[in-house]
Amino acid sequence: MNNHTSFNPRETAGKAITCNAAVLRAPKQPFVLEKIQVHPPQKMELRIKILYTSVCHTDLSFWKGENEAQRAFPRILGHEAVGVVESVGDGVTDVKEGDYVIPIFNGECGDCIYCRKGTTNLCGKFRINPFKSVMTNDGKCRFSSEDGKPIYHFLNTSTFTEYSVLDSACVVKIDPKSPLKKMSLLSCGVSTGVGAAWKVANVQAGSSVAIFGLGAVGLAVAEGAGARGASKIIGVDVNPEKFDKGRIFGITNFVNPKDSSKLVHETIREMSGGGVDYSFECTGSLEVLREAFMSTHDGWGKTVLIGIYPTPKSLPIHPMELFDGRTITGTIFGDIKGRTQLPDLARDCMQGVLNLDGFITHELPFHKINEAFGLLTDGKALRCLLLL
Repeated sequence: MNNHTSFNPRETAGKAITCNAAVLRAPKQPFVLEKIQVHPPQKMELRIKILYTSVCHTDLSFWKGENEAQRAFPRILGHEAVGVVESVGDGVTDVKEGDYVIPIFNGECGDCIYCRKGTTNLCGKFRINPFKSVMTNDGKCRFSSEDGKPIYHFLNTSTFTEYSVLDSACVVKIDPKSPLKKMSLLSCGVSTGVGAAWKVANVQAGSSVAIFGLGAVGLAVAEGAGARGASKIIGVDVNPEKFDKGRIFGITNFVNPKDSSKLVHETIREMSGGGVDYSFECTGSLEVLREAFMSTHDGWGKTVLIGIYPTPKSLPIHPMELFDGRTITGTIFGDIKGRTQLPDLARDCMQGVLNLDGFITHELPFHKINEAFGLLTDGKALRCLLLL
């Protein structure tokens, strides 16, 4: 069993905890390691001690100020992590002090019309909302500076801190025997990519796949597609240094758009006998989206949008092109319902159905968070794990 519980809940429950957090005071500014106050959880909330957290491209895009939701500062970013429950608020019954949990940015209350529907992983109260910066219960922050000023929340999670407060709908209990470092990956990137392959595209054995963008999410798509028996997995990226890593994750062919004057979709159609069965767009670029869509086979090709598009722009697709039988859809968190379905994915990882080795390329102490962001910015890291 993992033994990370260095706190004493009897001493801290119901009280504010003073701890270190990496606070972002404005876009593109370095994170500042500050002492903050983390206040007790309220009704249907819990407070967790973060054990490991990692840096995702979504964190990077918010840090750069690319997303339109850059309003509330100072703010604590971070949404990929694993932690242990320190205390729970009134009404929380499914987790208790000492349980190991994964935070999830796309929550699941279990009671709303969306959760009861069963055909979507969105939740009426706790779905991902980049504009949300306070707790759902009372519209207030659970973080404050030492002088009492509020520090805002991020994506239902805020994991760049030693302690965080989350809605109970936004955590998933995991087996205490799980490899915790790897389990942190399931908070976002790996689950999103594997879910896109399994649940959204429903990749079939013997099929062909094209993945645009070979970051952690793209490689997770490859891992999921390979586990389903895809026979041809084509990886597309402008950085050839990613190709060696891609081979480890089962990618069979590679396309660098810089290597040919041909449009990428023309190259992929030649490689796959008219087009792939499934394509996955993981970059958040409309130009790449267009190539991903056109790389699929007419009659049945399916394109899954995973990348984050920071500003509202029209799809680069003529409506009549949809009459050729190609389809296009987007996904949040790989269509996985966090609290009810993520434990199954965690078990698949523990049983070897999925291999999480290789996603964590760097490990650094928490105070080197700015260095971790630099590694991701420079394309040198898939996931840099920060140890708290």
